[in-house]
Amino acid sequence: METGKQKTSLKAKIQKLGTALSGMVMPNIAAIIAWGLITAIFMEKGWFPNKQIAELIDPMLDYLLPLLIGYVGGRMVDEERGAIVGAIATMGVVVGSDVPMFLGAMIMGPLGGYCIKKLDELFQAKIRSGFEMIYNNFSSGIMGMLLAILGVYIVNPIVSSGSHLMSQGVDWIISIHMLPLANIFIEPAKVLFLNNAIGNGILVPLGVQQVASAGKSVLFLLESNPGPGLGVLLAFMFFGKGNAKASAPGAVVIQFIGGIHEIYFPYILMKPALFLAVIAGGVTGTFTFQLFGAGLRAAASPGSIIAIMMMTAQGSYLGVLAGIASAAIVSFIIAAIILKADRKSEGDDEFAAKQREMKQMKAESKGQATETTDLTDYANVKKIIFACDAGMGSSAMGASLLRDKVKKAGLNEISVTNTAVSRLKDEPNLLVVTQEELAERAAQKTPHAVHIQVGNFLNSPKYDEIIAKLKTSTYLEPETNSPETKAKPELELDQVEEIDFIRHDQNRGTSTMAVSLLKDKLHEQGKNIPVKAVRLADLKDDHHHLVIVTKEAQKNLEVRYTNVQVLVVSDLLDLDVLLEKL
Repeated sequence: METGKQKTSLKAKIQKLGTALSGMVMPNIAAIIAWGLITAIFMEKGWFPNKQIAELIDPMLDYLLPLLIGYVGGRMVDEERGAIVGAIATMGVVVGSDVPMFLGAMIMGPLGGYCIKKLDELFQAKIRSGFEMIYNNFSSGIMGMLLAILGVYIVNPIVSSGSHLMSQGVDWIISIHMLPLANIFIEPAKVLFLNNAIGNGILVPLGVQQVASAGKSVLFLLESNPGPGLGVLLAFMFFGKGNAKASAPGAVVIQFIGGIHEIYFPYILMKPALFLAVIAGGVTGTFTFQLFGAGLRAAASPGSIIAIMMMTAQGSYLGVLAGIASAAIVSFIIAAIILKADRKSEGDDEFAAKQREMKQMKAESKGQATETTDLTDYANVKKIIFACDAGMGSSAMGASLLRDKVKKAGLNEISVTNTAVSRLKDEPNLLVVTQEELAERAAQKTPHAVHIQVGNFLNSPKYDEIIAKLKTSTYLEPETNSPETKAKPELELDQVEEIDFIRHDQNRGTSTMAVSLLKDKLHEQGKNIPVKAVRLADLKDDHHHLVIVTKEAQKNLEVRYTNVQVLVVSDLLDLDVLLEKL
């Protein structure tokens, strides 16, 4: 079983801090969007001004949003009791403040959760039976009251001063047109999975303050601009090679329309020189936003072109589109130059990868275990969790892909879900799939789970490895279930709706010829049964599929699939046995 490092690295600590900040904002994005829509549509200078509805704007900004953040911050530390005390404590910094208290809520929420948690550790076990309710209610109430008073007299003045200072600093950077340089740090940090920490933990609170005073903010666009990532993916579409080129079109749709930016991170990590492309794209985009005076009413989350258009302030549509387009063009040009210049080394890498693949296929065809096979770890797996930073975008996509493969493989007892890496729990019988950059944190949260690292949730060959190992492990216990000892069921050819030949690199010509011959024979007999040559990994584990294999390939097939009907022949081109039965 793979386990993570016991010592936390600096990168993991930074990711953990960023996740804590974004984790307080992310669950409340819907509330921020609701506030942004009400502001954009019904404010005095909105699309459809309505004075009565517009009265919601200030209370939502000043009270609802900070209290929600404080509530979630307390819950992250100590569940419901922490959430309640965190919300009470947040009220202390909200009242009397002349700035939206997002930062204050991020302090008081977790502080409330931490204080009530420590108080319970000291006294809860000493409470006599029958006094639990009075202790729980009064301890939370008194702790919340004390923290709220602390917020009024201490935290509120400090945070207010700090917020004014930060706002002035941002305004100054914008006034001297230096804001585009922020992308020199933002774009690399995004690729290191700090995108949610930067976007929701830092820029959104500052942006909301700016909207309250100016009606729109460019800060919402700094991290959510899909242009830099779009340019890189388009470059891979035209100038990439192998799997990267093949998967790029799908990634473009998911990134630009779906707003899941994590999808392009592996492409950059594969060629670190592409950091230059996204940095240049980001700087260009932000410069263009400023040039047009563009901004959004509220956070666009996820960073989809649809969400951005919905949050765009009146009069900013041209500037926003120009900024996204210019970022994509610059990023595309630089990425294309890098990819074309790096073509030789990429070819070498692909050759090496192909060699490894061939070596593994050769071992599997002989029934040998591969170097990474450790089937005992998979024998008890009952739950698979995909974990990403926010637990809402890329992990959901990966879970959907593997869930489909698990279903096709007939492994119906195994559930496949997704969550944020910070919410992982060390449960028994668990397999965790996460991206390489988050693997260390996932291993710390779930030291007893089986861990799989992938580079790209959208298209990972490890999904097929997982399915193969899970299927193989079902034969380990009990021993009587092994392929050799399991009773072979009689073929039910009247149930067959499709006939398949297994296609791989060693027999591509043979399987293609066999498909053609069998189609002709069936046509002569007036039978209309589809005949296909499919890769082993793409086979559907369904009783209505009849798979024709040689004895050499039989074991590899039966290890992976249990529901298909199997006909073993000595020669794929000798179809007399099958035709007689059909």
